[in-house]
Amino acid sequence: MKNLQSTATLHNGVEMPWFGLGVFKMQDGQEAVSAVKSALELGYRSIDTASVYRNEEGVGQAIAEFSIPREELFITTKVWNSEQGYETTLAAFDESMKKLGLDYLDLYLVHWPMPEKGKYKETWKALEKLYKDGRIRAIGVSNFQVHHLEDLMSDCEIVPMVNQVEYHPRLTQKELHDFCKKNKIQLEAWSPLMQGQLLDDPTLMEIANKYNKSVAQVILRWDLQNEVVTIPKSVKPERMKENADIFDFELCTEDMKKINSLNEDRRVGPNPDEFNRE
Repeated sequence: MKNLQSTATLHNGVEMPWFGLGVFKMQDGQEAVSAVKSALELGYRSIDTASVYRNEEGVGQAIAEFSIPREELFITTKVWNSEQGYETTLAAFDESMKKLGLDYLDLYLVHWPMPEKGKYKETWKALEKLYKDGRIRAIGVSNFQVHHLEDLMSDCEIVPMVNQVEYHPRLTQKELHDFCKKNKIQLEAWSPLMQGQLLDDPTLMEIANKYNKSVAQVILRWDLQNEVVTIPKSVKPERMKENADIFDFELCTEDMKKINSLNEDRRVGPNPDEFNRE
């Protein structure tokens, strides 16, 4: 992990940047376009959106206007809960691709397991088809717990390549992380900074001072050293630059342990076993 373009190799051989930009809650139009262009200018190559964010068009516009070779980019989007099911997922994918203005996608994720709906297996079959048709380079899930993954893997053809979950020092999901490692599923963190709630934590502040880095930089570095892909969200170029400035230092084993010990199994987002909003 030497720089912003450093990649993790997924189990199908596709290379995914360890670090990227999340665009959750970014306004479509100028805000999303400017933010994505700023990120690309700073050297970011991975952009993570979703159909429910309603900013795929802005992301697509920024990509088109920035004129960077398509193969250098890694673009992720997700199928939303109300779109789950085989045919509806295929239609949702086409809609997302139209908005993004892309010929193929790098990573497509099932956004939530939606246990009450019970459709994630059908949805996954649609992702497998799109993958086999060469329209997506990698497929995965988001917010899946161990039992969801076990259920899905009991009769799927292709094991998910990625599981994107809430992950930060207060929610380390060790059992899930171990399961993903064992099954060669790359863990990816959303809300890595716990929506700013960790920035005044005394332990993290002490570690940050030691390395002459910000608390955010320490947390993001901790992600990478735990082999977790991370996608912090920001619309401010100076914050994006700061977030990405984490390749010139390394946390020692003792400090990694100290950060790991901050876990409280505390979420800022919904519990995947209970979240069924469409």
